[in-house]
Amino acid sequence: MKRFIKIVLSISFIFYLLALVVLLFLGTRGYVWTDLTLTEYIKRSSNFVPLKTISTYIKAIFSGSMNMDIPIKNLVGNFIMFLPMGIYLPYFIKRINKVSVFSIAIIILLFVIEVIQLVTKRGSFDIDDFILNMFGALIGFGIWKVKVVQKLLK
Repeated sequence: MKRFIKIVLSISFIFYLLALVVLLFLGTRGYVWTDLTLTEYIKRSSNFVPLKTISTYIKAIFSGSMNMDIPIKNLVGNFIMFLPMGIYLPYFIKRINKVSVFSIAIIILLFVIEVIQLVTKRGSFDIDDFILNMFGALIGFGIWKVKVVQKLLK
């Protein structure tokens, strides 16, 4: 049974990584500033102010000033997108078994992803995406640390 679970988790991790690559780098992101220099692109498509985007979306939800799909997909999607990583990383990399080590690993991973999106002009650097992704990953890590899950997956 343990071997079966390991095979299922390995296959699902590969599909998860492929889905992340498509969502983060290959999908249409709506940015039409590809003719800008990299510096101009970074200025126009980056948000370094924490909670700016999140508060805009929350206000839009309550005021109805925006199509509800946009804030819900962005807030919930960014939160859920890295939740599985909180389970996969400590499962496959045994050294990532403490919240501090996990947090450092996820911060580095998210930072690299955000920078790649900027440099390739396939997305933006949004600190709020970073925050939501981080919280999602930490919730996933919390799920990983539950004794029932540990017993099932180890």
